[in-house]
Amino acid sequence: MRHLPSAPSRASRRRILGALAAGLLCTAGAVVPAAAHTPASAPAPAADARAANGLALTPPMGFNNWNSTHCRAEFNEEMVEGIADIFVEKGLKDAGYEYVNLDDCWAVPQRTAEGKLEADPVRFPHGIKAVADYVHSKGLKLGIYTSAGTRTCDSVGLPGALGHEFSDARQFADWGVDYLKYDNCNNQGVDAKERYTTMRDALAATGRPIVYSICEWGQNKPWEWAAELGNLWRTTGDINDSWGSMLSIMKHNLPLSAAAGPGHWNDPDMLEVGNGGMTDTEYRTHFSMWSVMAAPLLIGSDLRTASRETFDILSNEEVIAVDQDPLGKQGEVLSSDGGRWVVAKEMEDGSRAVALFNETGSAQRISTTAAAVGLPHASGYTVRDLWDHTTRNTAGSLSATVPAHGTVLLRVAADRRWSAHPPAVELAQEGSPLVEAGRTASLTTEVTDLGRTPALTVSAALTGPSGWRVKAASATGTAALPTGRALRTRWQVTAPAGTAPGGYDLKLTARYRSPTGERVRSSVPFQAHVVVPPPAGGGYLSDLPQLSASNGYGPVEKDTSNGESAAGDGHPLTVGGQVYAKGLGVHAASSVEFYAGGACGSVTAQVGVDDEKGTKGSVAFEIWADGTKAASTGVLTNAMPPQPLSADVTGAQVVRLVVTDGGDGIDSDHADWGDLRMTC
Repeated sequence: MRHLPSAPSRASRRRILGALAAGLLCTAGAVVPAAAHTPASAPAPAADARAANGLALTPPMGFNNWNSTHCRAEFNEEMVEGIADIFVEKGLKDAGYEYVNLDDCWAVPQRTAEGKLEADPVRFPHGIKAVADYVHSKGLKLGIYTSAGTRTCDSVGLPGALGHEFSDARQFADWGVDYLKYDNCNNQGVDAKERYTTMRDALAATGRPIVYSICEWGQNKPWEWAAELGNLWRTTGDINDSWGSMLSIMKHNLPLSAAAGPGHWNDPDMLEVGNGGMTDTEYRTHFSMWSVMAAPLLIGSDLRTASRETFDILSNEEVIAVDQDPLGKQGEVLSSDGGRWVVAKEMEDGSRAVALFNETGSAQRISTTAAAVGLPHASGYTVRDLWDHTTRNTAGSLSATVPAHGTVLLRVAADRRWSAHPPAVELAQEGSPLVEAGRTASLTTEVTDLGRTPALTVSAALTGPSGWRVKAASATGTAALPTGRALRTRWQVTAPAGTAPGGYDLKLTARYRSPTGERVRSSVPFQAHVVVPPPAGGGYLSDLPQLSASNGYGPVEKDTSNGESAAGDGHPLTVGGQVYAKGLGVHAASSVEFYAGGACGSVTAQVGVDDEKGTKGSVAFEIWADGTKAASTGVLTNAMPPQPLSADVTGAQVVRLVVTDGGDGIDSDHADWGDLRMTC
């Protein structure tokens, strides 16, 4: 945090602002950080012909309180102004964040006798205009929220704008609002395009530039029509702070790349980075993929209590530059086999941002090439790792071992200066290390030269947790690795007897020298799993330890349904009136892995949507054996009775149970694996 000179109190500053309000000039603008390979004088982008109002030529960046506060009391004037202070003090404004947005619950329940909106006097005692003036004084902009219905989405039901569009828009403009999020609740069945068109016209009539965010949850495919109306549109329902929710939304948003461009963006909802429901690795994936998708970057965590790691993720200017690239291309999926994703985004300077994303619960080797991501043939390429902030050269191969739920984000260019950088070296292992406590397991690592130049004096080292024995069983070094050649090392790994089942960190480190004499050290983490062999004869999977688990809402529940929040908040597993004493309760999108150890033959279950969701929910079930889909259902709904599902898993080391959302989003997708057994 920067040390700033002392300043007047907030109350004093508000009095000053009140006196100056008539002459206040808001000078906020997104400062797009310089990116690797960007020309010194890149041409200014032309406004896209479909941009509704000439605004948001790059995706909006800022803050929205909803994900961290909802309607709780801490959402108030002091918080909002405090966030504006933090934007300046922590360098977020300099990184490009400019909007400080209020979500639902800022207003009182009734309009005035004149039909006007009023701010809640407890939350915002000085009113919205005073808050806007304060935010503007920081060189930032203010956003506000209402709904394209008679009431907003809050349970109390605050005044919506349906039938009041022109007067509400005029009021927002008079307050100095710069951004409107327009929700979809209580819409009285009025056609979506009609409702959102009316507010578009009302905002235009004010004469004030106001970014228009259409939040109709993707119900009417706004990517097909909303570019004429707004600057961004939600493509899905609400995100929540979980891996499953983020993953499901990402998968729904990725195929919509053709709709995005300067002034009109697909919006997969606000960021959850820092709210605590995911790991830092998962949050880096969240931020990376939103940037590759050219999504709005609206911080959803309370920055007053955010960790240093949260700020490090949110302020990574090289990743932000991918999101804010003025060409305005959304990244496109090149491959996703086995949960190993390659997504490439064309950049204005001709380079490509390439995301190597690992959906699975164990480290994966993910590869592509410069040609595959759309780069022209060249003698060599530069590869910039946007999280490690290192630059290497490559002959054209792009490859990395990516940790579970992680993303390696690269910026790749056909660059004649490639020889000034050391060669790229890939560190990988064969398979996922599964170790039984007290027994020795073998694994093999590879150090491969991907560069156009050789790697010299190469060595490899593998380390494990305290008390583990890691011993090399073959050579750990070589004098040189030419392009495409690998140093393969076999290792013997032993976890101490009595080591509890679970994941443990191993680290592979390579040291080498470039032809110019630069010394390089590169490391990659792996996760070794200490496993327990399944019991003879098998048994209920809910009684066995899980290798990994991810879930759309809340944890995977053992022998109860999914309650969407804390562990143990579910109910008896019930599908079509049939109650199951044993099984798993999950919420799409879900993935659960178990160790079979090559000793089991089949997995069986009765599956379906839990009765507790009434008529809602649609899901599909899959059983995987060592990366191969062994069985699946079609889409199942709440109206259907339990369906039998069985799979031959003979010889598999790992069995994975997957539930997808049935293709229509993850709302109310409570899925039950009833009577779930593995025969061994």
